[in-house]
Parts: sequence; C-alpha cells; structure tokens
Amino acid sequence: MPSVVKLPRKNHLDLAQRILEVARQQGMRPGAHLPEQQLATLCNVSRTPIRAALKVLADQGVATRESDAGYRLAVDLSSPADFDSGLPRAEEATLADAILRDRAARRLAGTITVPELMRRYSADRKTVLKAAISLTDDGILQRAPGQSWIFRPIPDSPQSIAASFEYRLLLEPAAVLVPGFQLDGVKAAALRQGMEALLSRPDSEFDTREFQRLDIEFHRLVAQGCANPFIADALSGHLRLRELPGQGGGVNVFRLRQSTHEHLGILDNLEARQYEVAADLLKVHLRLSGNQRPQAANRGAPPLQGMIRRLV
Repeated sequence: MPSVVKLPRKNHLDLAQRILEVARQQGMRPGAHLPEQQLATLCNVSRTPIRAALKVLADQGVATRESDAGYRLAVDLSSPADFDSGLPRAEEATLADAILRDRAARRLAGTITVPELMRRYSADRKTVLKAAISLTDDGILQRAPGQSWIFRPIPDSPQSIAASFEYRLLLEPAAVLVPGFQLDGVKAAALRQGMEALLSRPDSEFDTREFQRLDIEFHRLVAQGCANPFIADALSGHLRLRELPGQGGGVNVFRLRQSTHEHLGILDNLEARQYEVAADLLKVHLRLSGNQRPQAANRGAPPLQGMIRRLV
C-alpha cells in the first residue's frame, strides 16, 4: 500500500513564508544562517513553531540543515519572481481554492453540503470541514442548518463589482485612520521591492499576474495594519473574493503601471505615518481603479504620483 504524503500544517506554511519575507527584507543570500531566536523575535512567536517552519523550508529544498549550525538559506530571494519558492499549500487551503473556482464558474450551487463536497473532491470529512470553516472565516460562506453552507455574494457582474468598490471605499481609508494603525515593515519592504521590479519591466514584459498578486498583497497589508479587528477581518475576507479566477482583468498596462505608482505613493505615506494623506490617496486610487477608464488616462490624465508630490 503506497504511503500517504502528509502536507504541512497551514500555520507552519504561513510562518515559513513569513520567514522568507524576513530573510528577503534582511538581504540574506544563499548560505546565510537562519537563527531561530532572531526569527522568533521578528515573527513574534516562540522558537517551537519557528523550528517547525524551518523544517518545512528544508523539506522543500528552500533551506538546508546542518547538525552543528542549524538551518541555512538555500535559495536566492533577490528576484521577486522566485519569492514564493514553491512552498506547498495545506490540503484544506488547496480544497478551499478549488471550491472557490468551481463557485466562480457556477459549477457549484449557492448552497453546498459536506457530503456533496466529499464526493465531488474525493476528500475526507475533516479536510472538507476545515476548508468550509476557512471560507466561513473569510466571509465567503455562511453556516446554514445541518451540514450545509451558503455562499455569500461575489463580485461577478458589473453591478456587484461596482458595489465591491463602494464597499472598499467605505472601509479601506477608514482602516488607515483608525488610531493604532500598525504597518508591517517587513512585508512593506518586500512589497516595495516587488513593485519597483515590476515597474522596471518594459510594457511587452509587464506581468499582469504578478501585478494582481502585488495588488492583493498591498491591500491585504492595509487591512492587516488596521487596529480595529472587525474592519480588518471584513477587509481580509473581501480580499479573498478578489483572488477568484477572472478578477482584475480588462485593464491595460498603462493603468496597471499607474496603479502600481499609486500603491508606492500610499506606502510612502504609511511609512511616514502620514495617515490622513495616505487615506486620501487611497480614496483616489480606489475611485480610479473602480472607473477603469484607460482611455481617459491616454488623453493625458495626470498620474497619481504627481498628485502625491503636491499633497505631501
């Protein structure tokens, strides 16, 4: 009987990715030592989960273990394209993504049940329940009586996409203005490097998938920095919907470049703790993105980075 490959736990995978973010922000090169205590302090966890996360990295060939020196980095993190380093995903996370894809393609009805999902995806009950609970925590599913869940609305039509932008216009600037906003400096630095690398490419090589990843990570950074947990959770759940297949298409490269410059300008002000300016720029950015009028930009509409210089 073939052995079953056991996937790492989601929290260990998340922490492993966090360690890579720290290593990249620290400018670590292949062969650099990955000190447990320093990583535990930077990631605000104990050394026990750090050890588990380092083992995940070693199992994937991203780090190597030396009996007398602990773990060392085995990959080059200087290129944004290689930053994910092929880390696996937890089984329930992979299943949750599959459920979302099928819902977006209307292959799943508005109400689903645990037995239905077990049959459809050949998954065990425990994994299905974990995936359903994860999607519920993200605000995508709502628990119904019995073993069923109901999908919440998703932005899959012009009307619902417009409503999505209205929702974000209400909450994202407010998230920045809540007293106690805390920017994650490690993630901010990694995002800045990724966005600047993307902007350095010619139009013919502009990676729209990389833009979408950076765009979602930027807005997730804003959500996670909010000191109000209810606003943070609401925005994080809504961001999950933007990861659905087909989201974020139909915009030309000019607008995507402009949007990336806007992200950098907002990030400048968040790092400088100019929260009111950052919130104002965030409103303008969301309105421009919601309108999605590249033809207006081609007629000479000024990019937002010029507005940033005037506001700061």
